[in-house]
Amino acid sequence: MQALLEVSLAIERNEFVSIVGPSGCGKSTLLRLIAGLIGPSSGKVTIDGSAIDGPRRDVGVVFQAPTLLPWANVLDNVLFPLKILHRLAPDSPAKGRELLRLVGLSDFERKMPSELSGGMQQRTSICRALITDPDILLMDEPFGALDALTREEMSLELLRIWQEQPKTIFFVTHSVPEAVLLADRVCVMTARPGRIIEIIDVPLPRPRSYEQESLQEFQNCAKRIRQHIFGDAAASARTGAA
Repeated sequence: MQALLEVSLAIERNEFVSIVGPSGCGKSTLLRLIAGLIGPSSGKVTIDGSAIDGPRRDVGVVFQAPTLLPWANVLDNVLFPLKILHRLAPDSPAKGRELLRLVGLSDFERKMPSELSGGMQQRTSICRALITDPDILLMDEPFGALDALTREEMSLELLRIWQEQPKTIFFVTHSVPEAVLLADRVCVMTARPGRIIEIIDVPLPRPRSYEQESLQEFQNCAKRIRQHIFGDAAASARTGAA
């Protein structure tokens, strides 16, 4: 079964792009193509003009599940990609600790994953993706398994990290408010085979906060996305309920 159809998308350096669409529309497939985890059956994916033919060191990936090593402590989990790439250096632990400080886990570097909350585990996973200092960060519904309050907290945490350490971020989500809050642009996909039906610019000033949900600009973007996914009547009902 074909997953994607005539998808064309260009992303600028250090841009934050969210992608939303119905379940099974190919969002994660598109992310895996960019990550080099799978290859396209037709067409091509490029970074700075070079075709992607496999995983790259300048691309970090954060999945929905933290997938931390259960036998390794927090700091060792963060440093694991460097170990795999044979890039561990004398200053690597210090870099790992700085990332943990950035996400508020300075006091947890010796804790095991089983001792962490879901939000803490995902923070650790983000640090692990950042330890190689990638230019591009791909995030596949990284907060989908978290409770609502932790999800909001992690969204704001991600924005803060992105502002302190600018990266190109490609963010897959099922949450329309999350997509609008985070992104410079939101790509809306159709049902499978997925194609991008519209790319919506988000005109909200930064820094962002969930207080902006009440702004008309926020509501307009969210309504436009929902119209594509749910249809006009359902979009109006959902916007009114929000």
